[in-house]
Amino acid sequence: MEALELLKAQIDAVHPLNESTWEEFSALWSPVSAKRKEILTKAGETEKYLYFVMNGIQRAYAVHADKEATIVFTYAPSFSGIIDSFFTQAPSGYYLETLTQSSLLRIHYNDMARLMGKHKEMEVWIRIAMAHALAGVLQRQKELMCYSAEEKFRALLKRSPHVLNLIPHKYLASYIGVDPATFSKLLSSVRL
Repeated sequence: MEALELLKAQIDAVHPLNESTWEEFSALWSPVSAKRKEILTKAGETEKYLYFVMNGIQRAYAVHADKEATIVFTYAPSFSGIIDSFFTQAPSGYYLETLTQSSLLRIHYNDMARLMGKHKEMEVWIRIAMAHALAGVLQRQKELMCYSAEEKFRALLKRSPHVLNLIPHKYLASYIGVDPATFSKLLSSVRL
């Protein structure tokens, strides 16, 4: 199955699992599809699933005082979900929404927790993956706190140049923390 091969490649890039652990782990993922603009997780709900994106684009976002702030985009081949809520099993502070029709694989928290308890290498894989995710979060925090609007725009395009053609600009503006008008000006004035 192509989906599981992509999943295995992503896992192996972090920390390969032995064949028997992989067989057990891969059997627990189920395919799911979602329509455009579907909320997969609501703020206040506990995230039950870790997703692996096969196609489509999703975003995690927060709402504060009627203002939305996009936290992260996910697209194939990558993991998705409200990860802090998933691993702590505490209510989410964020929404997970599909921006386009999406095909995903998902694993339930109970299955993941059972495997982590059974196989030490699953815990190692999670620890290494979380360390990489934390490094990305810290880099993004630095960008949001220290960079000018133009520097944030350039950092986004350096990291993911293809998003300009995939994601509506209003969400990209939210992601870098500028209003849509400023984003439009950056798009027309910054030489790429």
